[in-house]
Amino acid sequence: MSAIILDGKAVAKTMQAELDAAVAEFRARTGVTPTIAVVRAGEDPASVWYANAIQKTMAARGMVAQLHVLPETATQEELVALVTRLNAQPDVHGIMIQEPMPKGIDEAAVKAALSPSKDVDGVHEVNAGRLAMAAPVGRPAGVGPFFVPATPAGGMELMRRYGVEFNGKHAVVVGRSNIVGKPMALLLMRENATVTVCHSRTANLPDICRQADILCAAVGRAEMIRGDWIQPGAVVVDFGVNDVGGKMVGDVAYAEAVEVAGMITPVPGGTGPMTNIMLCLNLLEAAKRQTG
Repeated sequence: MSAIILDGKAVAKTMQAELDAAVAEFRARTGVTPTIAVVRAGEDPASVWYANAIQKTMAARGMVAQLHVLPETATQEELVALVTRLNAQPDVHGIMIQEPMPKGIDEAAVKAALSPSKDVDGVHEVNAGRLAMAAPVGRPAGVGPFFVPATPAGGMELMRRYGVEFNGKHAVVVGRSNIVGKPMALLLMRENATVTVCHSRTANLPDICRQADILCAAVGRAEMIRGDWIQPGAVVVDFGVNDVGGKMVGDVAYAEAVEVAGMITPVPGGTGPMTNIMLCLNLLEAAKRQTG
């Protein structure tokens, strides 16, 4: 059998049209243009590329991305001061702090300086905590509003658009990072899935993966998850981005997995295109909350 491809490019294109209409309506109604400030210290090539990509994405959607770049020699105090200043600017609705930060800087302290209401990347402990404490979908959340990191949110939305059923399913998340693995597990639990969280040191990892109705890979190891680790018919969502000899591959051995899975995301073209669209949606939501 050959799996249904969860086409993130196609879904993101559909969502772009929906987002464009929502942004146009918001701007016409309020006169406000949703604006994100992207903060970086240094010239890490991947960070430079991503910041430029965010600018292009936001401009195409009728929004604005400002770049605020400090030198590699910037101190923690300077970064915190910049973030604090942006928190106070009413024309800035979202703030993203790019990593890696320069050596010697306490990343947690810089993130803690963010206003949770402008943390459209979902990295502040208030947003992470509210996600962890939120009630299952369909019930009153029981917490204040929060933002979810764009990558796992995109993975969830991609599955929804393809009609994936979460209720009562066994989901296995391989990866425990604060930006993908942990929030993905929490999002799946909110949708009433039964979730097992694994990582690179989990004993009997292949056996656990084979139990998954929904298998999410976010471990950061190229093609670690093999085809025979996958239950026939399972939904496989691969968040991995690994450069192997100049070729981008995921954490799943795609050529093997596509013959076993029921649905699968390709790399590239799966979860990646969804990340930027979800960041845009977070920014629009932040602007709406701040504008009232």
